[in-house]
Amino acid sequence: MIDDIKKTLWATADKLRANMDAAEYKHLVLGLIFLKYISDTFQARRTELTARFADPADEYHLDNATPADIEAELEDRDYYREANVFWVPEAARWEAIRAAAKQTDIGKRIDDALSLIEAENPKLKGILDKRFARAQLPDGKLGELVDLISTIGFGESAATARDVLGQVYEYFLGMFASAEGKRGGQFYTPRSIVKTLVAVLAPHHGKVYDPCCGSGGMFVQSEEFILSHGGKLGDVAIFGQEANPTTWRLAAMNLAIRGIDFNLGREPADTFTKNQFPDLRADFILANPPFNISDWWHASLSGDARWEYGDPPQGNANYAWLQHMLWHLKPGGRAGIVLANGSMSSSQNNEGQIRAAMVDADVVEVMIALPGQLFFNTQIPACLWFLVKDRPQRRGEVLFIDARKLATMISRVQCELKDEVIERIAGTVAAWRGDAGAGEYADTPGYCRSVKLAEIAEHGHVLTPGRYVGAEAVEDDGEGFEAKMQALTEKLGEQMAKGAELDAVIRRRLGGLGYDF
Repeated sequence: MIDDIKKTLWATADKLRANMDAAEYKHLVLGLIFLKYISDTFQARRTELTARFADPADEYHLDNATPADIEAELEDRDYYREANVFWVPEAARWEAIRAAAKQTDIGKRIDDALSLIEAENPKLKGILDKRFARAQLPDGKLGELVDLISTIGFGESAATARDVLGQVYEYFLGMFASAEGKRGGQFYTPRSIVKTLVAVLAPHHGKVYDPCCGSGGMFVQSEEFILSHGGKLGDVAIFGQEANPTTWRLAAMNLAIRGIDFNLGREPADTFTKNQFPDLRADFILANPPFNISDWWHASLSGDARWEYGDPPQGNANYAWLQHMLWHLKPGGRAGIVLANGSMSSSQNNEGQIRAAMVDADVVEVMIALPGQLFFNTQIPACLWFLVKDRPQRRGEVLFIDARKLATMISRVQCELKDEVIERIAGTVAAWRGDAGAGEYADTPGYCRSVKLAEIAEHGHVLTPGRYVGAEAVEDDGEGFEAKMQALTEKLGEQMAKGAELDAVIRRRLGGLGYDF
C-alpha cells in the first residue's frame, strides 16, 4: 500500500518537474516534504497537549482553565522542546502555505515561512534551503507541488502521517539519486548496502559516527535496526560530517524528519582537513566514502596522528579513510566501510605496506566481496571492510565472505541484496564471532572461510575473499568426463551450424535491400 503511494507520488512529482534539472528540483520537493513534516508534528503535539490539559487524570491537567488560559499555555515552547518537536509560527504552518498555493508569490511565502521557523529553532539554522522564490519552475507548478505534498499522510493520525512522510522522503532521495546518475550517487548509498553494514555491525548503543555521511542514510538505517530489535530512539548518539553544503542540509532534514537527535558538526567541512570531532571515540562507525578520490591531500596532513599504519598516498584517499576511522574507534569499537575493490589488493605507492601493517596489527576483522551493479552511479565493484580495535574474540584471524553471486536484479542496470541474503551474511559473522544464540560457524567453500594471519601474509596481505574461500562444491551428476565432453561438443556444433544459417539469412536480406557485404 505505502509502496503504491510512494510510486504514485514520485510519478506526479516528476511530471511537475517539467524541464528543471533533477539536482535542483530535489531541494524543492524534499524541502516541502520537510516543511509539511515539522508542521504536522507540531500540530500533533498541540492536539495532544490540548487533550492532556483537559484530562483531570493527567499530570499536565489545568484546573478551571478558560480557553484563553489553554491558548496561552499552548504557546509555551518548553512543551514542544521536551518532545523533540520544532516550534512552528502560525504564518509558517502548512495550512497557511496550502491556502496560498495558487498565489503567484507562493515561492516567496515558502521562503518566508522557512525563515520564521529558523528564527524560532536554532538547531535548524542554516539547514533550511530558501530557494523557492527563485525556483525555475513553469507558472503554477510550485502550487501544484504544494497540493501534491498536502496529500501525503492526509486524514491519518499525526503519528502515521509522520512515518509516511519519513518513508516518502527516503524513497524520493533514492529516486533522485537514480535520476541524477553519477552526481546523485554521491549523497545516497543504496539501501541494501547500508542494511548489510548495519546488520553486521549491529549498532545498538553508544556513539555512532559517519565521517562522510551524505544524506544520513546510515543513521536512519541504524535507528530502524535498533527499533526493530526492541531498542529505542536515543539509545545511540549520532555524529556525522559532510563536506557538501546542500547534502549536509539534506542529512539534517532526513534525521530531523525521523525525530533523530544528531550532531553534524558546526558546519559542512572536509573531514581530513577540518575534522569536526577531533576528540570523538565512537562505538560504531559506518561509512561509504567516495571511491578512489585523488584530490584529497593537503600539506597540513603530512605526519598526521591518524596515519598510524603509514602515510596514505596523496593520489588516493582509500587508506586515509580506513585509518581516519580506526583512529576514531574506542577500544572494542567496530567500523564498517564500503570501498572500491582495488583497496583489497592495491600495492601502488605504499598502500600494500599500510594494508600489511593493519592486518598484522589484527584490526581487520571481516572482508566481504559485493556483487557489481549495486550502485546507481558506478559499475566499480565494491567490498565491505570491517575493522575492530582491541578485538575481544577471534584474534589472529580474518573472516572472508564472497557475496558476489548473491544479488537479485531489480532493473536492467541495478541489483540488490535481498533481506534473506543480508540475514545469512550477518548470521555467518555472528556465528564466527561466537555471539550468543548465533549457532556454530563452519567454513563453506565458495562462500566463507576463516583465515589465519600467517596465510594472509603468504598471499602478500591481499584481502580479496575469492582468493581464500575456494570454489563452490559442485554436485557430481555421475556422468563421465568423456561422455560429458562429447555431449557439449555436439551441442556447440549444433549452435555453430545454426549461427551460420542465421548469418546467411542476414546477408540475403541485406542484399535484397542493396547492402551487399
